[in-house]
Formats: sequence, C-alpha cells, structure tokens
Amino acid sequence: MNILLFLIPVSMLGLGLALWAFIWAVKRGQFEDMDTPALDILREDEHDRPVLDPRASKVDPPGAETSPAAPAPATGHGAEVDARPQGRND
Repeated sequence: MNILLFLIPVSMLGLGLALWAFIWAVKRGQFEDMDTPALDILREDEHDRPVLDPRASKVDPPGAETSPAAPAPATGHGAEVDARPQGRND
C-alpha cells in the first residue's frame, strides 16, 4: 500500500511532462501538415515529387532589376535541360 504513495506522484509528474511536450509541439507547428508526408511515400516516380529550388527563397534587394535576356530555369515535371555548350549551333 505504501508503494501507491510513490507511484501516484511519479505518474502525475509523467502526465505533466507528456502534456508539456504536446503543448510545445503544437506551438512549434509540428501538427500543421499531417497529410503531405504520408502521401509522399506513395509517389512512384522521383519526377512527381516537388522540386525545391534554393534560389526561389532568395529575395532581390530593392531597386535590383532582373535581366530580360536570362531565362528562368526550367523546373518541374517534364522539364528538359539542353546539355550543349552555349554559343554553338550544331
């Protein structure tokens, strides 16, 4: 019977720790997107997965203009890249 005097506070402490961990995870956004990671494993081809372009997150400084002669990089499904060197017309 004396063991209950030890087990009840220990279990309440464990419950409080679990509740704190859950609240911490919710505040950090761990439960925002529950569907996409589960569906990613079902995609059969690597080309079906979204392409993450590290340059897409960069923001140009104010007043910077982009060159109209430089085309945007082709990304996504079915995008083909020309491996020939530039300047040659074979």
